[in-house]
Amino acid sequence: MELYRSELNPIIRPEDVRPSNPAMEVIGVFNAGAARLGNEVILMLRVAERPVSRDPAVYLTPLYDAGRNEITMQEIPRKPEYDFSDPRVVKTTERNYLTSISHFRVARSGGGVHFRIDDKPTIMPETKYESYGIEDPRITQIGGTYYITYSAISEYGICASMISTTDFAGFKRHGNLFHPDNKDVVLFPRLIAGKYYALHRPSCSHYGQPEIWIAESSDLLQWGNHRQLIGVREGQWDGGRIGASLVPLETGEGWLEIYHGADRDNKYSIGALLLDKNEPWRVIARSELPLMSPEAEYEMEGFFGNVIFPCGALQEDGLIKMYYGASDTSIGYAELSVSSITAKLIQTQTKE
Repeated sequence: MELYRSELNPIIRPEDVRPSNPAMEVIGVFNAGAARLGNEVILMLRVAERPVSRDPAVYLTPLYDAGRNEITMQEIPRKPEYDFSDPRVVKTTERNYLTSISHFRVARSGGGVHFRIDDKPTIMPETKYESYGIEDPRITQIGGTYYITYSAISEYGICASMISTTDFAGFKRHGNLFHPDNKDVVLFPRLIAGKYYALHRPSCSHYGQPEIWIAESSDLLQWGNHRQLIGVREGQWDGGRIGASLVPLETGEGWLEIYHGADRDNKYSIGALLLDKNEPWRVIARSELPLMSPEAEYEMEGFFGNVIFPCGALQEDGLIKMYYGASDTSIGYAELSVSSITAKLIQTQTKE
């Protein structure tokens, strides 16, 4: 399969982004949604920040206070009974906290590799459902409107929420689309037989696995007829958890979905699905081996290593021009051939 990693990778690093205020430091810029607006490529960056702590006996974790409409700092004493082993989460005996808080920042480029990054945040947490931050935006253009789905994180769980824009300057909030816990929501870019469709990833607390589901809607706001699309494959590269990554791409063979999967050791790779063009809940083919796995140093080492996690891409010139998070730290750029992916999927299906 044809795959090209940019020799300039990572194309955006934490040091390229200005902190939102002097009390914070940027520790990651990753998992960006992508779109084209006029002659420019737009990235909606996820920017993760944490407080600059000067007391080694106290851990500072940021929280958005909806009542005061500001970011506050929660002081957590470094007690031996508290768990600080995961760089992403602090687990106390009372509740769990994220070690950073994320917002969205717009970046613009004429060529799609060298980006101008806004100095200030574009979208900050604004509701009680976003007190731990907002994460992993995906951008779907339908007509002249760009719909941005994302994860809203709080003590209430992980909700899938949505905002929209026509110019990436003004934004409208649409609230929570899916109740907790749910994430990795991507919208299909057009109506199919009079209905909108979305892929999503519910988290099951009892019997189920973190897998990809599909739902339908008449208005992009009320979702129903939820069905499991694909499950994890025990012992394989996607045996731990799976979720939709890119907005489904329409091809002559069907809808091409690039999804992410993690194994039991939390190594994140990407694979592909081919879905029926008229019945997108029907899976035509699925890749047996990953299309792309962590190989480069920046993909294997970072805030949370061994992770490739794409949230945005452009389908142009027969290519998937993909922007992906690398180790929850930086953004890489890669190009994949649409025809080689679909040919490989169909060939695999024929052999079966």
